[in-house]
Amino acid sequence: MAIRFQSEKVPFPETIKKRETANWIRAVAAGYGKKVGELSYLFCDDEKILEVNRHYLRHDFYTDIITFDYSEGEIISGDILISLETVRSNSQKYQTAWQEELRRVIIHGVLHLCGLKDKTREEEKSMRVAEEEALKLLRKNPANLQNDLKNNVNSHL
Repeated sequence: MAIRFQSEKVPFPETIKKRETANWIRAVAAGYGKKVGELSYLFCDDEKILEVNRHYLRHDFYTDIITFDYSEGEIISGDILISLETVRSNSQKYQTAWQEELRRVIIHGVLHLCGLKDKTREEEKSMRVAEEEALKLLRKNPANLQNDLKNNVNSHL
């Protein structure tokens, strides 16, 4: 069971600590009763994400994240592409720190794999609450995320 982080045509984001981020992802998934199988993150530019969006999803627009879900049962697996350019522009648009916005997008993909949706207004609201809970716990105690995140996320299910 592995979580991989790679970048293509963009520098790898220095603010991402791979081990800490992987532990955070596992803890969030565990809070939803899921285990992480194979999870691959690709940090890319806008052109790459547009190419993938057009080819696989038939969408002709830029986005910050695309999640391909290969989950089976309680094991979440998938490929997650994140456009660092769109994350940066969104952080400016929403007046959030770039690192915070990147972490929000990283966990957004995991929450989709855990079964959360964001197509309706109500679903979108629930997704934002779940993102914020995960971010708060990461900010509060990154060294002890496994226990804290599992306990806190479970209380919100």
